Order: sequence, then C-alpha cells, then structure tokens
Amino acid sequence: MFETVLFPVDQSRQAFETIGKAIQLAKSHQSHIIMLSVVQAKDTEMNNTQLITSLLKKAQEQIKQAGLSSDVVEKKGKPAFVICDVADDLNVDLIVMGTKGINLEEDIESTAARVIQLAPCPVLVVP
Repeated sequence: MFETVLFPVDQSRQAFETIGKAIQLAKSHQSHIIMLSVVQAKDTEMNNTQLITSLLKKAQEQIKQAGLSSDVVEKKGKPAFVICDVADDLNVDLIVMGTKGINLEEDIESTAARVIQLAPCPVLVVP
C-alpha cells in the first residue's frame, strides 16, 4: 500500500523521535523510505547542517537495522512547499512527519499544517 514513504528531517527532537513511527509503518508495508532535508533560504537556527547530517546518518542506520532501504534528498527552499514538491516529483505514497506540538487548526503557518493542505498524497503527522 505504501511503497514509498517520505520522511522530512530537520534538527528538531520531534523529527528524530518520529523516525521510529516511520520505520514501524514502513516495515509493515516493506516500504522504501526517502529522508528529506530542507535547508531554508534564510539563515535560521534550524539550518545547522552538521547536526542535520548527523541525524540523517543515525536515522539511516536505524532504517538499515530494520531491514529497509532508504535514500536521502537534500533541497533548499521553504520546507512545506519543498516537501510537497518532492512528494509529487518522486510519486511517494505517504509523508510521515512530526510536529512541534502546534495546534494545527490555530496555527496555519506550521509546516505540518501547510503540508497537510498542499500534499499530493496522505500525510501522517506524529505528535
């Protein structure tokens, strides 16, 4: 059902904690996981490339240990738009992403809320 799962990764604790759910779901469907790192054009605290690279390596190791395959895609731009563009370009079946505890109905500026609005496929948001 979910042959390809897109997993956006940033340096937040929530993103790294979400990898366990993504792996669990991918394992049950024998999915291929594509991890996506989006660097924003503005220099923000979420652009620590060394930390993101380290998190991607740790996540890839967890995915490998689960017996799954994965790829890493790195892009620049506004996260929600890049996530949806990559999901569309790669024809992914599901996006799995975390939140930062934001109420999705009240904060339409959250990345997760924006992805839900724009995604070309189902989105699983892990709190």
